[in-house]
Amino acid sequence: MTGVVLVTGAASGNGHAITARFLADGARVVAVDVAPDALERAADSWREHADRLLCITADVSDATSFEAAIKASVARFGRLDVLVNNAGISGDQRATTVHETPIEEFDRVLAINVRGVFLGCRAALPFMLEQGGGIIVNIASVAGLVAFPGRAAYSTSKSAVIGLTRSIAADYAARGIRCNAVCPGMIDTPMTRWRLEQPALRAQVLERIPQRQIGEATDVAGAVAFLAGPDARYFNGAAVVLDGGYTSI
Repeated sequence: MTGVVLVTGAASGNGHAITARFLADGARVVAVDVAPDALERAADSWREHADRLLCITADVSDATSFEAAIKASVARFGRLDVLVNNAGISGDQRATTVHETPIEEFDRVLAINVRGVFLGCRAALPFMLEQGGGIIVNIASVAGLVAFPGRAAYSTSKSAVIGLTRSIAADYAARGIRCNAVCPGMIDTPMTRWRLEQPALRAQVLERIPQRQIGEATDVAGAVAFLAGPDARYFNGAAVVLDGGYTSI
């Protein structure tokens, strides 16, 4: 791939794997993250692709910050072919059931997981429309299809991401823009590792997955690369599930 790809939440987990995949495939990549130190460490792991890499520190929940990142990407590479809205959080330990979740924590989860996706799409779409097309891949979750118990804010946010994805597909497909969501199940990332490193909790998770395997960040990266490629030309508004069969039972 020779296009220009912007990935948010690029410094770790799924975002790191997605960025690495696009760089390996030959794309020019803009890696965006809110944590400058983590982004610097990630950039060091991609140093062999430095000529095709731009790292930007930005807060996806802040319109000015995100718009500046999009504009800097276009200024550097001349266009924006793919936007991957990956940045997201599950909420802290207080973000559980509805009546127990503090309002400020609910707002924080939605600010990053929903507002951040909206702002990214809003900033990128004018450039994509001007150049005659583009691709948006939003990282949602199976929690947007079946609620995760005790994670009301997270489940709500990921449902909203799927709805926004479909809305963009409906509004922009005729203008050459595809927008799809990837819905991972349990993936081994820094955000989930605390649970997976506890044998009892890991066994509990595996028991609910028919495939009896935990997904890897590279699985998510592969799905994103497919949706951004020519073989996915007729995918639009889809919520692509990769969960080892979790939502099948």
